[in-house]
Amino acid sequence: MTDTPLPTIMTMTPFNPEFQKDPHSVLKPLRERCPVMHDETSGSFIISKFSDVRAIATDLTLWRDPLRADPSAVMQRRFSDAVIEGVPRSETSSILTLDNPDHARVRGPLAQALYARVAKIRPQVEAIVDLALDRMAAKSSFDLMDEFCVPIPIDVIAVILGVDHARLVEFRDWSEGIIQALNPFRNEDQTRHMERANQALTDYFRAAIRERRDNPQDDLISDMTQLQAQGVPLSDEELRINLAALLVGGNLTTTDLIGNGVRLLMLHPEELSKLRADPGLINNAVEEILRYEPPIDMTSRIASKDMEVGGCPIRATQSMTLSLRGANRDPEAFPDPDRFDVSRKRAAHMAFGGGAHICIGAPLARLEAQVAIPRLLERFPNLRLADPSADAVWRTLPFFRGLQRLDLAV
Repeated sequence: MTDTPLPTIMTMTPFNPEFQKDPHSVLKPLRERCPVMHDETSGSFIISKFSDVRAIATDLTLWRDPLRADPSAVMQRRFSDAVIEGVPRSETSSILTLDNPDHARVRGPLAQALYARVAKIRPQVEAIVDLALDRMAAKSSFDLMDEFCVPIPIDVIAVILGVDHARLVEFRDWSEGIIQALNPFRNEDQTRHMERANQALTDYFRAAIRERRDNPQDDLISDMTQLQAQGVPLSDEELRINLAALLVGGNLTTTDLIGNGVRLLMLHPEELSKLRADPGLINNAVEEILRYEPPIDMTSRIASKDMEVGGCPIRATQSMTLSLRGANRDPEAFPDPDRFDVSRKRAAHMAFGGGAHICIGAPLARLEAQVAIPRLLERFPNLRLADPSADAVWRTLPFFRGLQRLDLAV
């Protein structure tokens, strides 16, 4: 075991069939042997112990902007947005990679408006889920990803943003294109799709912001333009960039949360029985799904000062890649971490990151999963994997884990 070479960042992507099949076959030895490892390939320290990951993610003094990383942090700097002379970083980068004071200034009002929407959207989420189930009702089998997991988050975020339902097909395509901005290994076709989608979303949101300013509606875009009118220091470009980021973040990861969760329940009939017997466990079950099979592999921080992590010195401007997936299976934080247990005492997993950059869409993702999974199980009491012996068909987007297909029978 100890003679086996430590993995590189490339072996922690779908390009490695072993990692794609079972990420923990790679992450567990790494966490046990070298929980703070400098990876020459990416120019970053890969950190996989729960205590270290949580401490770094919640450290408000660390940076997110890739441009602050040392030039040797080649993967981190690949995520940096274009620098345009005379244009503030906040008008080229979303809150995902902004640092304070811009991060707090932009995220604060957006989170305030979004959470107010999420607090009252449950009836609409239930209606969207029921409509998807109605479309599936007459079928004896289906691909749950295509029929259920993909359309529901798009429909929900579209309702929040006030998007015309007739444009949802376009929004799905744009979302799939924009997410390639988070793929440092994208090919030319993926880059072209990303650029087309970015331009389409730019045009759409610029027009929508102008229209809502003149004719407010019951949606998040109108909420934000009204906050602008009340003096909130937020430019139209800052609003546009972050609405687009919200669209993408609200789609892909929630799709994967629902799909991963249903698959886990199908694979663990005893846990499915627990949930069917006590539907009140659903909130706990969603947290266990997030811990056990999170949609996102990792996040990052940049050292703003010389520091030490797990006894390893890290210099200012060096990049740190935090393995959220590895941290969520750390036996020092979670007893029997490789056991999926929907009644597990709720623990503070790292699936949504942490600190100031904790996922802004986390409350909405939780709500959608808490509604979608029980309603699916109720509608189809005999739901099962169409072929229990078939291997899972995972997507190949690096650093995200979600199913390409999930074939079920009823």
